[in-house]
Amino acid sequence: MLEINNYNSKILTNISFSLKAEENLIILGENGAGKSTLARVLCNLIENQSVSFLDKSLSSLSLKERALLINYIPPKLDIFDEYITLREFFTLSFISSVNNEKIDAIIDLLSLQHLEHKSCQHFSSGEKQLLLLGSALLHNAQTTIFDELSANLDINRLKEVFDIFNSPALKQKIIITHNLDLAYALKYKVLYLQEGKIVFFGEHEEFFSASNLKKFYKGNLIKINEHLVVNL
Repeated sequence: MLEINNYNSKILTNISFSLKAEENLIILGENGAGKSTLARVLCNLIENQSVSFLDKSLSSLSLKERALLINYIPPKLDIFDEYITLREFFTLSFISSVNNEKIDAIIDLLSLQHLEHKSCQHFSSGEKQLLLLGSALLHNAQTTIFDELSANLDINRLKEVFDIFNSPALKQKIIITHNLDLAYALKYKVLYLQEGKIVFFGEHEEFFSASNLKKFYKGNLIKINEHLVVNL
């Protein structure tokens, strides 16, 4: 179980919630609400004493122990050497010995064969997002936090990512997104941040009720045929 108790900073205020092992979470909120900061706190990339995993404080664990438990996938690919190839990048996803069969399987799953031996600097923004997803699948931590992974993906690729998020390919998933149709379709638990405070934490059906959509999105978002549509 992942748990955070009474975390406070200049950006976040009194953050407390817990997730059971079988629960996945969508984190929503306006720009600047503190979503990415919260993600980094949960991974202890911002050091703190407030987060525990399976009743163990994350701050007390070694880097390797922590990496096995929780993995943060940033919104953009940022690596020390953009000349490394896709396959070389994937080898960095393993904490211990490299498994080339798993790499082959992920390349096939994401249909990235044409990029396998190309350097990362030549990838499009959407291809770089898929590279991050592949890395997460290979790492396979107990909990993976995705910070705007769906940004820059075309429609077909977004459907592929949805299918992966909706499958057991990854264990517990925490997803930060502005794609509300994706958030609605995944049917995960929802946390909504507003100015650094949790103003909603609960079940999918409750958050996406007509009253809450009006409350949080000021009537600019409506449901039509089980999809969310911006009310232009």
